[in-house]
Amino acid sequence: MSGESKENNEEDTRQAKREEKKRKEKARIRKHGKGLGRIYRDAIEKRKKEKGE
Repeated sequence: MSGESKENNEEDTRQAKREEKKRKEKARIRKHGKGLGRIYRDAIEKRKKEKGE
């Protein structure tokens, strides 16, 4: 019985690590997207200024 709880605890730990890794990956991707959005927005604003709008 004690072996069973050890396996179960190990699975919970693996699952927790997997979830943490996913969460960090998502946060990193979001941060990257924000920077790209700013670049596109700046480019559009620059084009508007050149046209005199």
